[in-house]
Amino acid sequence: MGKPAVRVGSESRHPGRLEWRTLLHWMLEDGLIDEDQLKRTEARFTAGDSSLHPLVRLGNLGLTRQDSGKPLDVDALTEWLARHVELPFIRIDPLTVDVGRVADIMSMAYAQAKRCLPVQIGLNEVTIATSEPLDTGWVAEIESHSRKAIKLVLASPIDIARYTTEFFTLAQSVRAAEKAGSSAQAANFEQLVELGRSNKQLDANDQGVVQVVDWLWQYAFDQRASDIHLEPRRDMGVIRFRIDGVLHTVYQLPPTVMSAMTARIKLLGRMDVVERRRPLDGRIKTRNLLGEEVEMRLSTIPTAFGEKMVMRIFDPDLAVKDLSLLGFSSHDAERWEKLVTQDHGIILVTGPTGSGKTTTLYSTLKRLATDEVNVCSIEDPIEMIEPAFNQTQVQTLLDFGFAEGLRALMRQDPDIIMVGEIRDLETAEMAIQAALTGHLVFSTLHTNDAASAVTRLLDLGVPSYLISGTLIGVLAQRLVRTLCRHCKVPDPTVTRATLNEMLKHWRISGGVKPCRPVGCLECRNTGFLGRAGLYELLTISEVIKACLHPAAEMPSLRRQALQDGMRPLRLAGAMKVAEGQTTIGEVLRSTPAWT
Repeated sequence: MGKPAVRVGSESRHPGRLEWRTLLHWMLEDGLIDEDQLKRTEARFTAGDSSLHPLVRLGNLGLTRQDSGKPLDVDALTEWLARHVELPFIRIDPLTVDVGRVADIMSMAYAQAKRCLPVQIGLNEVTIATSEPLDTGWVAEIESHSRKAIKLVLASPIDIARYTTEFFTLAQSVRAAEKAGSSAQAANFEQLVELGRSNKQLDANDQGVVQVVDWLWQYAFDQRASDIHLEPRRDMGVIRFRIDGVLHTVYQLPPTVMSAMTARIKLLGRMDVVERRRPLDGRIKTRNLLGEEVEMRLSTIPTAFGEKMVMRIFDPDLAVKDLSLLGFSSHDAERWEKLVTQDHGIILVTGPTGSGKTTTLYSTLKRLATDEVNVCSIEDPIEMIEPAFNQTQVQTLLDFGFAEGLRALMRQDPDIIMVGEIRDLETAEMAIQAALTGHLVFSTLHTNDAASAVTRLLDLGVPSYLISGTLIGVLAQRLVRTLCRHCKVPDPTVTRATLNEMLKHWRISGGVKPCRPVGCLECRNTGFLGRAGLYELLTISEVIKACLHPAAEMPSLRRQALQDGMRPLRLAGAMKVAEGQTTIGEVLRSTPAWT
């Protein structure tokens, strides 16, 4: 029958490793399985890898709860076991662990032997995750060694094994890199003027540096980061990830190690490793843990304490999506589809940096790039290599800008042209010329809403008659964080009246099922998981064309756009609140008020 069903959270703790027979009888006792399942499972345990943790062995059998039919995988079994032995259950979040201090509590060999891992280190207490709740004889030893109280929590044996290797290996690599670069010079404010004379730095090919950079990338891919920031500070370098639009501090490094990491990444991105006095750009193509290709755009800039680097991650599976996955409502998706199938004209996508313009453009162009058409782009820089169309990058040092690129593309027999951004009158005039000669042109502008794109073109000096003759649509967009589907709950405080009061000029009709964030292990207790787009699509009707003149008034233009079917960004956001996808706070933070 195995060990008796003791409660670890109570005073009587019995040392020893978990056994699969014990777990099976506890599962029977708690109603997860019945007698028949118990007997069938015991019969299946005659063979198998006995070195595996019993929770892993049970989780691999494909068992289901007899009461609900839900699968009893390793995570579900670990969560159940935590309740049974009265210990808190956690899912280890690497972003919350001070990896550099883990080795201060115990060695890697000790952690592997005891199947435990420090996950939070405070002034007087250390939280240690274990997958062996009955084996607690080592707790007093660690309390004596660390001079801190030990708080035990239960975590998946798979997570503990994985992160034990990752955390300790990372700490060792950082120490090795720091030792190798102990004599390297870190650039600070006083040394900036000397950077041109002294190029001494830690070897970018040092094995410790290579391992830390490899860890950084795989870690970022695993955490769904969109950007990686390497930020030099006076005493320590800081690594931060942008996840769902919010920056998270991940790790702190000695300045010499961060300098070496930057040099390593610049080397791989074919950038000038020696040049640290001016901004540089580059790109890297690598692979994630699944072997899938991932591209990163690199950017450096000199700061007071050294060279700061930002890596923007472009995962092809995330960057090219179906319209429904981008967040288009059925109303706007239908209007957008009709717009992008026009033979000629200019379509603009507007919004601030990081609002998803590139994703929308690439997703649209990918679908339009059939064998029957020639799709060309001129970009600065090329965000992501896409085999479906021909991409050209601006080369400012060679006097090859957007206008020159457009002029060259016109001789390449294009059907569809994408211009990275309309920044000046010359580029705008070339885009208009392309549209007038029968091409469909896509481009971007930085404006607050769709209607403002018209005034932006007028401010650049484009004649109003050319705008009315070529512009066929403007899509303004924003990104809002979406509520975590695992923990969101209904929010009775948000009603249709609340939403209508926020909107002022419009009214929400239909059902309202708003939700609020709670926070759970899946979303790192933020309450949000992922992002979705909000869209405002202005199509240029004949009536709006009549409004396009040098003295055009924005309010009248917006009113007519509403009559033609445009839904403002804030209304699009309110509809997602009503559907329980996001919150009022997220919408108000991300969208401009209607004036």
